Amino acid sequence: MKNKIKHAMQVPQFYVLPLAAFLAAGCMTPNYTKPVAPIPAAFPVADTKSGSSAVDIGWRTFFKNPELQEVIATALANNRDLKTITLQVEEARGLYDIQEADRLPNVNATASDARTRSLVTSATPTNRTVYQVGLSVTAFELDLFNRVKNLSAAALAQFMATEEARRSAQILLIGEVAKSWLSERTLNEQVQLASRTLEGRQASFDLVKKRFDAGITNALELRQSDTLVQSAKVSLLALKRQHALSVNALHVLVGKHIPPSASNQSLASQEMMASIGAGLPSELLTQRPDIRAAEQRLRSMQANIAAARAAFFPRIALTAGVGTASTDLAGLFSSGQNTWSFVPSVTLPIFDAGRNKANLKVAEVRSEMAVASYEKTIQVAFREVADALAARATLNDEVDAQQAVQKAQSERLSLAQARYQNGIANYLEVLDAERELFTAEQQLLQTKLLNLTNAIDLYRALGGGIQEVSK
Repeated sequence: MKNKIKHAMQVPQFYVLPLAAFLAAGCMTPNYTKPVAPIPAAFPVADTKSGSSAVDIGWRTFFKNPELQEVIATALANNRDLKTITLQVEEARGLYDIQEADRLPNVNATASDARTRSLVTSATPTNRTVYQVGLSVTAFELDLFNRVKNLSAAALAQFMATEEARRSAQILLIGEVAKSWLSERTLNEQVQLASRTLEGRQASFDLVKKRFDAGITNALELRQSDTLVQSAKVSLLALKRQHALSVNALHVLVGKHIPPSASNQSLASQEMMASIGAGLPSELLTQRPDIRAAEQRLRSMQANIAAARAAFFPRIALTAGVGTASTDLAGLFSSGQNTWSFVPSVTLPIFDAGRNKANLKVAEVRSEMAVASYEKTIQVAFREVADALAARATLNDEVDAQQAVQKAQSERLSLAQARYQNGIANYLEVLDAERELFTAEQQLLQTKLLNLTNAIDLYRALGGGIQEVSK
């Protein structure tokens, strides 16, 4: 009875290795745990505006200007940096396919013609020819410890990270193209403003010149008026140079030459962008492709750790073949000529001078680096949204305030001109008023541009711009 119980409790040797492999494979599977996001639960500045989520608004819906929409579409089709990243995605896909192929055996067709010469006796050499054809499987690894599986998982995560990086690059490109286009349009308005200012100052100079010729004003007022004209010319030339540079920068972003805009309509008179809501910081983890890319890289590093651990365990490889062989080529496919081979091999690491241990350490360090990179990406995303919200909270008021300054300076110039014409004030008061009005008008255009670019920054920071049209 005791012998029966003892025999029943024994595990046959045939099941020992598979059982050990099964238990070890469980230890080789990466246990992925997403790190806690190192950001507050709410943004520092409360989002007071309502609107749809940025990821739900296509860029054609967000950017309402038809001309800007066409410029962005052209950039998506022609930008060289985006093309490079798209090709990198295809490269990562190919690398994953290569790694995934290692999980299946490679079956090859073989054919050989072996000729040998041997000496049966010292005087009687024998020639022998053997023809053989068949199918073979060479050194296929039985992935009992998930080494190959984890390498494939790491390659898949790298591929997905590259795809997310492409989406992040697309969002960045759309934002940069939109801001570059707005900058070019604003500089165009500034050039027009400088041209009108120069015309006005030239008209004032002509009037002062007539008064000087009539002996009503002195040479100092004439020179002061001329100085203001020359100053306006310098400003106009500088703005034209800046506008030309902005056009060149836009062409590089777009990837091809685009015709000049036919519209001279002010940006302030157009509805440029849709309203969006910021939501909660935790939503950034799923909205931003750069965060998702960092997470996929972290998954890849942790899969590499599991693969490095599996290197400490035996590798079992199979080499097999089946076919037919004959000493006569004509009888190669005759019955009775079949051959087969089956050669399993086990490789157990005993001494590798610490190579496997070092590889595991490197994989663990790279995983820790990926965690730090993932957390830093989240923090940067949080700051970008927080900065955009902080600017949005005050920029509308800044635009209103700057418009009030521009209006006040315009009224001041009118009063100064009236006082000068009535002989109450000297011409220097008019000159100061003209300079201050020009500065206020230029600053107003810059503030409006800042308000528009901030809306683009918020849209991009919230992950908007992946899809073309709204859901």
